[in-house]
Amino acid sequence: MEKTANVTVVIPNYNGIKYIDNCLKSLIDGETVPEIIVVDNGSRDGSAEIVEKKYPMCRLVRFKENRGFCHAVNEGIRLAGTEYIILLNNDTIVDTKMVSRLVKSIRNKRKAFSVAAKMISMQNPEIIDDAGDLYCALGWAFALGKGKESHNYSSPAEIFAACGGAAIYRKNLFSVIGDFDENHFAYLEDIDIGYRAKISGFANYYEPGAIVYHAGSAVSGSRYNEFKVKLSSKNSIYLIYKNMPILQILLNAPFLIAGIIIKSFFFARKGMGKTYWKGIWEGIRLCCTKEGKKNKVRFRPECLGNYVRIQLELWGNMIRRIMG
Repeated sequence: MEKTANVTVVIPNYNGIKYIDNCLKSLIDGETVPEIIVVDNGSRDGSAEIVEKKYPMCRLVRFKENRGFCHAVNEGIRLAGTEYIILLNNDTIVDTKMVSRLVKSIRNKRKAFSVAAKMISMQNPEIIDDAGDLYCALGWAFALGKGKESHNYSSPAEIFAACGGAAIYRKNLFSVIGDFDENHFAYLEDIDIGYRAKISGFANYYEPGAIVYHAGSAVSGSRYNEFKVKLSSKNSIYLIYKNMPILQILLNAPFLIAGIIIKSFFFARKGMGKTYWKGIWEGIRLCCTKEGKKNKVRFRPECLGNYVRIQLELWGNMIRRIMG
């Protein structure tokens, strides 16, 4: 086994008994990783006990209740003693060279905050699950390549944000950008932190040589359920308020309103229209709280060029999304 230095793998776990064993086995059977931290969010299915008994080389942190993805990974990042952090979902199996290829990729990119792995469907390895995340002026985040043939996503690329399910980050930049925002609990937190990185002048990339097989929806269940719809819609409003200056919000208002209306019809057809609007309302309320206002990214004139580049990317990604 090849030793990969200066990197910690952080795996959040919540009731992952179906996946955690295979995830850790694939990681340990590949390269030698100096540090693996599993942060358990109050699992009740015995998955934490599997980690404790079968993988004593891993550091296990256990919470009494589910504190959310963001709190779990923030704790893992805080405890890590290495230059780089890989966040990895518990419902994954990694390729033997995944770790070293992510490390090599981020080392070669001076402005990189994060690099996303190539996430492939575990059920159908010919299909992409996520080749990096994009965000557009409609207020929508979407996974690049999802559901498409994986061989079409074999070139490195700059992306809007790395999916937190399989990506590497520079630990020292969290002190500049801030931690994962625990107001998100889960969903869109990776878009939020990638957005903040771009405002500060850093970049996020996709590395196709780092391959991860992903089951998907292991914690929340199906792709669309009331928990996910409500939380995602709440976070979508908070994400806009938090990262866009008021003039940028006004500039994008027609697109953002259109995006909300389109999604409301989409979820209404699935019987979750009320759930979607409840989430929107909760997002508005969060933005009005002291906590929400405190976390808003303050506009800095020296970052104006970064905002312009982000805006052009938002428009470009909107066209890309509409065109399919």
